[in-house]
Parts: sequence; structure tokens; C-alpha cells
Amino acid sequence: MRSLTISPDFTVEDIHKIRAYNYEATKSMSFEDRKSYYAEKAETFKKRLTKEKHGNGKANAHEND
Repeated sequence: MRSLTISPDFTVEDIHKIRAYNYEATKSMSFEDRKSYYAEKAETFKKRLTKEKHGNGKANAHEND
């Protein structure tokens, strides 16, 4: 499967690309396999979000204004 490239502007077209990429990646998986696939992706995203929020301080710089 080819890699997913998203534009820096994040357009509607990018959303279509993501959906198509995920469909191709999961279309032959069983329900349990898809469940694991998406759970793993969600966990990775949560860790990244937490790291960015607490790691460099830039993500929450204006929260205390």
C-alpha cells in the first residue's frame, strides 16, 4: 500500500484521501482486526497529543490568558 501524503493546508481533499487510505487498509480485515487497528491508531494519536500539549508548552500557551 502506498503512503498517505497530506497537504500542509489540510483540505477536504485530504479528508477524502484519509478515508480512502483507511478503507484500503481495512477492507479485508475482520471486525476484530479493524477494531484493533483503529484502537492502536487512536492510542498513538492520544500519546502524541498529550506529548505536544505537555512536552513543549506551545500547544497550551494561551490557555491561561
